[in-house]
Amino acid sequence: MELSGLDIGVLAVFFVCVITVGLFKSRKEKTSEDYFLAGRDLKWWLIGFSLIAANISAEQFVGMSGQAAKSSIGLAVASYEWVAAITLVVVAFFFLPKFLKSGIFTIPEYLEYRFNHTSRLVMSLLMVIIYLGVTIPTVIFLGAKALSPLFKEQLMGIPINITTLSWFVGILAGVYVAAGGLKACAWADLIQGSALIIGGAVIMVLAFMALDDPSKFEGIDVATVNTSLGVGEGATFGEKFSALKAANMHMVLPRTSDFLPWTALLLGIWIPNFYYWGLNQYIMQRTLGSHSLREGQRGVVFAAFLKLIVPFIVCIPGIIAFTLYGAKMQENAMTLESLNKPVLEAFEQAKASPTEAAMVIPFDSDFAQLQPQLAAEVLSFNAAVVGKVVPEGEDLSAINAELLEGVDESHPHVEVRQELVGYDYDGAFPLLIRYLTPTGLRGFVLAALMGAVISSLASMLNAASTIFTMDIYREWFNKEAAQKMLVWVGRCCVPIGVVIGCLIAPALANPRFKGAFAYIQEFQGFVSPGVLTIFLFGLFVKRTPRCCGVLGLILSPIIYGILFFGWGDMAFLNRMGITVGAIAAVLLIVTLIKPMKERITLPEQTKIELNWSRGSMYLGLLVTLLTIVLYVIFR
Repeated sequence: MELSGLDIGVLAVFFVCVITVGLFKSRKEKTSEDYFLAGRDLKWWLIGFSLIAANISAEQFVGMSGQAAKSSIGLAVASYEWVAAITLVVVAFFFLPKFLKSGIFTIPEYLEYRFNHTSRLVMSLLMVIIYLGVTIPTVIFLGAKALSPLFKEQLMGIPINITTLSWFVGILAGVYVAAGGLKACAWADLIQGSALIIGGAVIMVLAFMALDDPSKFEGIDVATVNTSLGVGEGATFGEKFSALKAANMHMVLPRTSDFLPWTALLLGIWIPNFYYWGLNQYIMQRTLGSHSLREGQRGVVFAAFLKLIVPFIVCIPGIIAFTLYGAKMQENAMTLESLNKPVLEAFEQAKASPTEAAMVIPFDSDFAQLQPQLAAEVLSFNAAVVGKVVPEGEDLSAINAELLEGVDESHPHVEVRQELVGYDYDGAFPLLIRYLTPTGLRGFVLAALMGAVISSLASMLNAASTIFTMDIYREWFNKEAAQKMLVWVGRCCVPIGVVIGCLIAPALANPRFKGAFAYIQEFQGFVSPGVLTIFLFGLFVKRTPRCCGVLGLILSPIIYGILFFGWGDMAFLNRMGITVGAIAAVLLIVTLIKPMKERITLPEQTKIELNWSRGSMYLGLLVTLLTIVLYVIFR
């Protein structure tokens, strides 16, 4: 289904307005503080919407919605949003005052004052690597993924695929962040943040309408929907939703879950949340640009309240999408070039002589359940390739995983192909846009979704350029750089980030990454435990010696890497929890053996007012209480 002229017109008008407003508001930028921190003049409502727009992107609308569509996960993925609400409240009143008081440009800069110059450099390098290798490519890929169902294979002679769309998304974001800096991002976020909440709400309402009466919408088999829900033909919306809630809307998963076991709710999930919301440059950059501490705290708590809404416009539509369009998600997995099709074509060519083949093929449990005969053929093929007897058992995916365990070391010449999957889960939300939204409205919803993608991507590009310019270029290459030079270097970093991100993004279609949302969370785990641990020690343990900054940052990828490669079946949040515990134990021992004796004097700025917001404290308590109530309702 192609976009209509009206849809394309709505898209074009939306982005022209966004870019025009952003560039107009940032037209007077002259200094690095103007470009990177919006002149430290952001008000609370701008900060709140900007935080949400920078955070919510295709990672949520495509990646998180896709995770929610999985019956083994469901609404439990919403913990990332609801735990974030409480995390933001803590950040507003424990992290933000310390950061604004010191007047820092970047989060790594704080490490120099608390620990040493080397720890600032190490964190800066790690952050730039994570931005360029993980977060930026992921957001670009998910944006392209969201666009792909709406286009045919070619447009005006240009092939339309994930690669082409990735370049489109990356270039569009790079244009206004290079020209306008943080203020352009913040004002654009105000428009896009409002639009994405409205657009998400529209999709939620349409999904509810389709669940209530599927016959009124295209591409839905009414009998299949009722059968999957276990309800009769005349079931009401309430009965259908109750059945869906009982089956897929639980916040607590069993301990054996490899995604979000209940044990991860005790510690693991808090690690990426505190790292992301309190120590991540592209998020904290908005709050560092606050007009005052009062404005910053109001903005952060306002964002916390908005986070409570996100699962209702992202996760629940994803759950409904699988109920309505599960057959199409299965079909897409078998036919899309980026999923099963290329592997199955190679399998057909190689199965005649498996002993001569130089590949083996993993597959997931959904594929084994949906395609049992084909899964059995692949299993026999793999056994012949590695020279083993097929183990006994009924779970074909588990047997295949056991068969292929350690194949990289025992058969280095054999390629492990991408995993065969049963469903295209990341296609859940795009399918809702394609089949539920009418002409014109589709253009607005897509504009809201793409606006969210562009906002997040622009924020990441701006953060990466800020860290490189202020923490690496100025500190290590040109300490006397003029303000114009710093702004110029920052602008030059943006197209470099776009090119790297667009080159990596198409590779994320490979199912071995277990979905884009899992990829971004998994690989940030190499860095986030160490960053969080050293900041907690630096902020709240006064005797922590300066050497602990570098020590914690170096230990993080080592410990997490050992767990990643040695215990790959462990939930990554549990790996994060173990990594934090191990680093904290080491830093505590070092602190007890060699406590710091001198008093640390952090710099204090005088430009930003540091009066607290009492009203924000009450709203923060309300947000915390509402979060607890939501967990009780969906326990």
